[in-house]
Amino acid sequence: MKLSISKISLVVFSAMFVVSCGPTEPIENGTTTGRTTGEVVTKERVVPPDFNSDSAYAFTKYQADLGPRVPGSKAHAAAVKWMSEKLKSYGATVVVQDGVVTTFDQKRWNAKNIIASFNPDVKSRVLLCAHFDSRPFCDNDTLEANKNKSCPGVNDGASGVAVLMEIARNLAAKNTTIGIDIVLFDMEDYGQHDGTKYPPMENSWCLGSQYWAQNPHKPGYFANYGILLDMVGGKGATFYKEGQSIYFAGNIVEKVWNTASTLGYGNYFVSEPYGEFTDDHVYVNRLTNIPTIDIISYDKNNSEFFSHHHKLGDNMDNIDKATLKAVGQTVMEVIYNER
Repeated sequence: MKLSISKISLVVFSAMFVVSCGPTEPIENGTTTGRTTGEVVTKERVVPPDFNSDSAYAFTKYQADLGPRVPGSKAHAAAVKWMSEKLKSYGATVVVQDGVVTTFDQKRWNAKNIIASFNPDVKSRVLLCAHFDSRPFCDNDTLEANKNKSCPGVNDGASGVAVLMEIARNLAAKNTTIGIDIVLFDMEDYGQHDGTKYPPMENSWCLGSQYWAQNPHKPGYFANYGILLDMVGGKGATFYKEGQSIYFAGNIVEKVWNTASTLGYGNYFVSEPYGEFTDDHVYVNRLTNIPTIDIISYDKNNSEFFSHHHKLGDNMDNIDKATLKAVGQTVMEVIYNER
């Protein structure tokens, strides 16, 4: 997952911000000023429900207790059943999308993407997504004996799903004026790693999102923008403005990071561009033209996503309720105030 990391100059990023900003700029107290006319339009802030970090933590633990959600496993099947039934219980229209994909080792799998729609008939929509599968091998582990074991996939997978499940629970209690589509991708983390005996496979990561983007659950599906969550539960996590997100959806990056700062989560959402990561949002952007950003943790000081990334140690010990809260409340503030 997300093998290529490149740091792009701040000058280039700054230029992207200028180009990609929308027609208005936010001002305090919920007003916006038109750039060309100077007209002030007042928008009353919608107060979203409180994101319950205890609930999100419990959702994370439920997945962790299932075991690694690797393709073909009982844990994977149980996760699909749990997610689809839970989302239905929250009033969503749920589709479990089946699709055959081939991994770098020439194995064919029946991928299952879970799509939950709130306000399905509303034209104006926002896409929220995460991946739920676990990596079948801990290739980053320092112990050779662990490298062929399945990753628990707790921060890397379960945390993003948990945040979206808690958002869905809140949508059941207080809906948004727009439509919300939650897509939980399968087969994100079965990408080819260095040193395999197989020929190099292009686009070996994110197979579930590639399938969905090429075969949308609804013909002609489109959303105003999308937000991808990945590794959003780690202790002391930092979320930089990822390069592909800036390129495809710079105005959405600014919207989300400014919202986080306003809510007091600027220590998590660092207002600094860094890196380009291969993740599900890349294929959503390229194949659907839905401008989609990635909220993904990265430890710049140690040049790694987090210390247990693709290791056997990616377990509940690393999950922090405060991080889940920062991400979940920020996303909810954004979607509840979307028009």
